[in-house]
Amino acid sequence: MNRFLSQSRYPLIPGLVVTATIFSPVGAWGLEAQVSPSQAVLGDTLSVTITVVSPAGQAPMLQFGNKTYPAFPLADSRWRALIPTTPLDSPGRKTLTISDGETTRNLLVWVGNRSFPVQRIWLPPGKDNEGTALEFDQVDAFKALVTPEKLWQGRFVRPNAGPITTGYGVRRYYNGVFAEDYFHRGLDYAGPTGSPVVAAARGRVALVGREKDGFLIHGNVIGLDHGQGVLTIYLHLSQIRVNVGDLVNPGQVIGAVGSSGASTGPHLHWGLYVAGQSVDPRSWLTQGWD
Repeated sequence: MNRFLSQSRYPLIPGLVVTATIFSPVGAWGLEAQVSPSQAVLGDTLSVTITVVSPAGQAPMLQFGNKTYPAFPLADSRWRALIPTTPLDSPGRKTLTISDGETTRNLLVWVGNRSFPVQRIWLPPGKDNEGTALEFDQVDAFKALVTPEKLWQGRFVRPNAGPITTGYGVRRYYNGVFAEDYFHRGLDYAGPTGSPVVAAARGRVALVGREKDGFLIHGNVIGLDHGQGVLTIYLHLSQIRVNVGDLVNPGQVIGAVGSSGASTGPHLHWGLYVAGQSVDPRSWLTQGWD
């Protein structure tokens, strides 16, 4: 019979790593969960490391914000799940539910607020921010990928040498109309047309789309699958130098900066997705979640 811990035994203090050790009444098994970063804010990726002491060694499943996330094995009885947060989420105290298939426990996690700037973008005729069904279907299928093998190692690298001109999470008006439920899902790097775009981490090419084939928003685009629901996407390219199925290494040139699709000038839009949701890529440049 499942039992729930509706309240934490300890107060939630922002700035502390949340750790919970939970045992069944008869002491048959134990579960320890550690959540980082220690001061998570909206847009961060939550890394949940779980140690399960169980003869069955079943893979735990996690629920956070009405969504379910798988955990992947690290070593022995340790598992890890990556959980996204976005600017559209509500900040504050959240319930993280961890289950081994037989027993379920709750853990309270704090996610801090964060303010995001607003931009006004004017797109010229022909760049009206309207995509095609083909484009949306292929990009949505890419974002839904969760392959079990972890391909990346350590921190990600910058995909372009140019300066960042637009940060993650920015809200926008397009041609005077506020884009509901929109936030800037990545980082924009300014650079001249043709400047190199490199893979941010080891991964497999899972998406190649071209403006001439109907990718009117993304333009010429590449999507890399790094495994375990971690994906990166590279938009508005002038050149594509890889094919679907290619295995690429960090720093390998995969394309070139351009202004294809819904773009007002040459730049690279780089997005990072975890479990189908856009997260702030900056933390992945300093923390590789190994």
